[in-house]
Parts: sequence; structure tokens; C-alpha cells
Amino acid sequence: MKIIRYPSKDTWAELLRRPALNNRSVDAIVQPVLDDVRKRGDEALREYTSKFDKVDLQDLRVSGEEFLEASKLVDDELKQAIGIAVRNIETFHKAQQIKAERIETAAGVSCWQKAVAIQKVGLYVPGGTAPLFSTVLMLAVPARIAGCSEIVLCSPPGKNGKIHPAVLYAAQVTGVTSVFKIGGAQAIAAMAYGTATVPKVYKIFGPGNQYVTAAKQLVSRGDVAIDMPAGPSEVAVIADETADPVFMAADLLSQAEHGVDSQVLLFTNNENTAENVLSEVERQVKLLSRQELALGALASSKIVVMKTLVEIMEMVNEYAPEHLIIAADNHELLAEKVINAGSVFLGHYTPESAGDYASGTNHTLPTNGYAKAYNGVNLDNFVRKITFQHITREGLRRIGPTVMRMAAEESLTAHKNAVAVRIK
Repeated sequence: MKIIRYPSKDTWAELLRRPALNNRSVDAIVQPVLDDVRKRGDEALREYTSKFDKVDLQDLRVSGEEFLEASKLVDDELKQAIGIAVRNIETFHKAQQIKAERIETAAGVSCWQKAVAIQKVGLYVPGGTAPLFSTVLMLAVPARIAGCSEIVLCSPPGKNGKIHPAVLYAAQVTGVTSVFKIGGAQAIAAMAYGTATVPKVYKIFGPGNQYVTAAKQLVSRGDVAIDMPAGPSEVAVIADETADPVFMAADLLSQAEHGVDSQVLLFTNNENTAENVLSEVERQVKLLSRQELALGALASSKIVVMKTLVEIMEMVNEYAPEHLIIAADNHELLAEKVINAGSVFLGHYTPESAGDYASGTNHTLPTNGYAKAYNGVNLDNFVRKITFQHITREGLRRIGPTVMRMAAEESLTAHKNAVAVRIK
């Protein structure tokens, strides 16, 4: 990691740039895969699974026997941990349920809305370098609470032709209805278009690499809805002189180990903190099992020293991080100044890892600056709000002249007439 000291504002844009492939080149790779799966269905899926995952599969669907085997392979301690996480995630997301109220906007004019679950949702759970069974919990729990009737999950198989046991166990305990051994852009295509084996869904959720993210964005242009562009992981850490360098280094590395395309940033107003955190990062990275991946991410990561926390907050809001850790004594005050972030972790004892697994908040979050316009996954992502209204005869007499005058001004005669014939 490089230490950048007191950068001028005109350098911020370049300083905060994320590491990324050329979007056009990624799209050019992904689009043919989407088209092929749309055209050839399961046959194409098997070929891509053989090509990318190096395993030949006849049956892409996870069988009942595989679920039973997975449950036996997951030890009791992990099952207990998953159970605790599920309860906390349920508690947080159930609290997001809102009872619709019937509102009388004018005498005789009643309006209300009803939350209706999206019937068919698709969940993508990355495999690759790590089996992210925690993502199953983050997506399937709110889907079940919302009342989604069909929950489809796709995840890439390992070299043994099977999905990691913890992923399958998590799918079982959270109510996933079907699981398929498919990864990458081809999995997104399968859920977007449907095949003989994989059902077509109405909305796709889940993080992934840049190819998965590109696939989601491409299919969302007309075939299926998506949660958000969720790509490579990132974290920004704000640390004052009270922050523990050991904690801060561990937090930075917890995201760096996701992959070489991840990015981690530390912002501080204290020179000693910058130097001490850098030393700790260099020490701790040597101890990681995923050291090579973390080192790749650190190559495009930075420590930024600014004069004041006010400047730091302005810079962080411009960056719009997926995860934001505020390790400062006045973290509550600084939290009020957060405008753009996916999820925020306050104080010296709130590691980002807690949100990734078990505190209750959702870890599927907007990356690459999309936190300026998107929020992380919550219960609302799995429902649609349908509005209703009822107008009495007297209510129409009151509101009718307003509607007719506005319709006339827009030269929409039929709109005006629909009210006029009733009043007449």
C-alpha cells in the first residue's frame, strides 16, 4: 500500500479510481455466453461448466442425496453458527416489514399500497476461491420473509462436481427451493432466460466478479430485473489517533483477501496512525492463507493522510464505499455526515466481518461507487409495492374538476372525458 499525504482536491478523482477491467472488453466476452445459453440452454451450460469449472456434469440440479450428504459433512459447531446468524438476519429483516395504511387524500378519495412478494427470484452465490455460504443467508432469508414462492440458487461446482457442503446446508435451512451447479455469466443467463432444467426468474440477486456483474447488467436491459451492480469487494476505513493499528490492518486485509480486484483504503488525519497501520498490514498479510490474493488487492490500495476529519468525510462520500468503518472517538458525529456508503461500521469494536456474517444487516451491497444511487439488499428488494385507490361518487365530484382541467391542458381529451361522463 502507498501512503498519499495531503492530496489536493483536483487529484481526488484519480486517487479514488477503482481497479477494473475495461467494461467494453468484459461485455464483449460476456455477451456471446448469454446469447449461447439463450439459444442452446442446458447444452451450453454443460459446455461452459466443463470449460470454466473443469468438470463434466450431466445433471446440473443438486439432488436430494447431495443435500443429505452435505448436511452430514457440516459439523455441529458450524451448524450452530449458521443458526445464530440466521436468527439475527431474520430479526433485522422482519423489522423492515411495514403495515400499509389506508390514506384519505381528500374526502371520498382513499389510497393505499400493498407489498406483494416477487414470485420467482434467482440467487447467485460465488464459489471460486471461497465458498460464500454466508451470501445464501443474506439473500434467502429476506426472500423467505418476503414470501417469494420460488427461490432458485446457482453456484459453481468444485473440481469434484459438487457445491460446497456449507452452501447446500445454508440453502436447506433458509428455504431455497432449488439449487443448480452453475457458475459465472452462464448462471446469470440460465436464470434470466430459463432452460429445460433451470426456471426463468423475475429478479436476480447476488455478488460476483466483473463478468457476473456485467452479465447481470446486460440481462437487466430487457429480460430480468437485478438487485444492483455488486462487483469486487471494497472497504474504506476512517481512523483517528485513537484507532488501534492492529485492528485497522486486520479490517483492511479482511476485504483485500477477497481477490486481486478488491480495493481497500485507509483515511486518517494522523501521520503515526498511517505509518503504524502500514507496518501492521505488512506484518499481518504474511500470515494469511490467501496471501497472494491479498497482495494483489493491496497493490491498488492506499493510505490517505488528510489534515482534518471534515476533509476525510468529504473524500469518503465522493468515493461511496461498499463498506465504511469509522474507528474514531467521535464516530457517532461522523456517522451523521455519511451520505454515500453501502453499510457503515462504527467504533473500535465493530469489524466489517460482523456484518458479513452475523450481526443481522445484509452484506450484499453496492460497489464501484454505486452507493451514490443504490442501497444494499433489504426486504423491499424482494417485494413490489402495488398501489390501490377507491373514489366515491362524492369524492369524484370533488376531485373531478381538478383532473379535467389538468387533462385539458395536456390535450388528453379522453382522459378528461373518463371523468366527465361519470360526473354527468
